Amino acid sequence: MSLVKFENIEKALDKVDSLDDASVEKLSETYTLAQTELVNYIMQATLEYENEDLGPYIIYYFCIAMESFQQAGIELDRITDDMIDGFHDEFMDVLEEYTREEDPQILDTYINQPNLLAFLAEELDGEDEDGEELDIETSSQLFIVLSAMTGLLNRAIKK
Repeated sequence: MSLVKFENIEKALDKVDSLDDASVEKLSETYTLAQTELVNYIMQATLEYENEDLGPYIIYYFCIAMESFQQAGIELDRITDDMIDGFHDEFMDVLEEYTREEDPQILDTYINQPNLLAFLAEELDGEDEDGEELDIETSSQLFIVLSAMTGLLNRAIKK
């Protein structure tokens, strides 16, 4: 199993957070072009949850995740709509079980990237550098979307 390590995530954060706006936009565009179907899928959440605040966070954490895989030297195949369709229903069942049982191990086992998932959970549950916290609804919605994104990225690892 190819695993993103915490050091890969830290390097990705350092890189993305050190870029100016134009450079972040270019990085985002590069990663979006590489995984267009995935970005379309995760960005649907802004419509489904009727929460436009999700969009910038989704793109930011998408870039962090993609850069984390890059830092780990893990090559990814392009995620297709068929991959998403095959993943979505099963993910929703796992998510329901995770919510019912309140056992993080259920999600960790399914997503199979525990370090990235732990990072996301911690990020969404705490204060940012300005002392701001996400409201519970936005935080929960982001966690669901980013968990799905991470699971799909894990399934796209080149064999």
